[in-house]
Amino acid sequence: MKPSNRLPPSAEKAQQQARTVSRDGGDRCRATIIIVNYNGQGHLDRAIRSLGEDSRWPYEVILVDNGSSDGSAQYVAARYPDVRLIQSRANLGFGAANNRAASQAKGEYLAFLNPDTEAEPGWLEGLIGALEERPDVGLATAQVLLMHDPGRINACGNDIHLTGFTMCRSLGTERQFGGAHIEVASVSGAAFAMRRDLFEALGGFDESFFLYMEDTDLSLRARLAGYRCFCIPSSVVYHDYRLCFGPRKTYYQERNRYAMLLKTFHWLTLLLLAPALVLGELVAWGFVLLYEPQRLGNKARAYAWILRRWRTLMQDRQGTQQLRRARDRDLLRVSAYQLDYRQVDNGLRGRVAGLALDPIFYILHRLVLGAVRW
Repeated sequence: MKPSNRLPPSAEKAQQQARTVSRDGGDRCRATIIIVNYNGQGHLDRAIRSLGEDSRWPYEVILVDNGSSDGSAQYVAARYPDVRLIQSRANLGFGAANNRAASQAKGEYLAFLNPDTEAEPGWLEGLIGALEERPDVGLATAQVLLMHDPGRINACGNDIHLTGFTMCRSLGTERQFGGAHIEVASVSGAAFAMRRDLFEALGGFDESFFLYMEDTDLSLRARLAGYRCFCIPSSVVYHDYRLCFGPRKTYYQERNRYAMLLKTFHWLTLLLLAPALVLGELVAWGFVLLYEPQRLGNKARAYAWILRRWRTLMQDRQGTQQLRRARDRDLLRVSAYQLDYRQVDNGLRGRVAGLALDPIFYILHRLVLGAVRW
């Protein structure tokens, strides 16, 4: 999908349209819940059954099976005939599979949910309600809790470091009960919702990312277009999350981080960010050397991917810049200067890294904010 030059109507118009929806659904429904699955059959019963029938408005569920080899598609087709099943012979990647489902969605709202989740009753109403309350809220994300430790948070949205590193916001802290909506830099792709017309205007997920950072990139494009992202604590979803690093995770995360930054910011902003970006590269290389020495090639392959796709990336940048309604300063103001090293190493190394590097990132962050007025 490519970004559209026209941004969607205001939430007020969306609310007026919503009141005309037939309660029996028909060809239109209030929301479409999209689940992308890859060899996750063991999770699907819990995820689909938790959706229940508690919504006040009609909704549909679309599951995209991304070329699974564990019989997931056949299992869903046999046990859940009400779920609209889209089968792909190959693994399209997270973004492309979601875009494919969104193109066939009937709902005015799109809700994206990981297959290894379990939703509490009312989770969808909480997200849609937040989108309807204020026209400037573009994306709303749930309070995502750890399934193996439900009193603690997996993510209340995501934090975006000024170098583009993305971290689960509030990971490991105690669950919040109720409370005000929280503005966040990015939603968590595990559970969030947005208006379908905004999703289409932004061009959907960037399919070139394939895996990782798609939620951050979509959030940044929405904020660039003048919208805000919020976490809704009353909307609760449990996630079977455990931090792990697969053989190509660093490759995908790094190349997508570079692409996201190149698409989003003015060239002069990137120049001013250069000292922080160089320090960020040292952090990334330090991580690889300490924890993935057998995968040093991931960083080099990430650089090579950017160089090979440079022309296409500049075209993507042009489309992203056409969405611009906000300043770079507005994006950077919400960015973080601290890196949560505990998410990688909760021991001495993590504490030392934070003590040594966070003050430097803080100074660089303040300097860039002092200089960037556009």
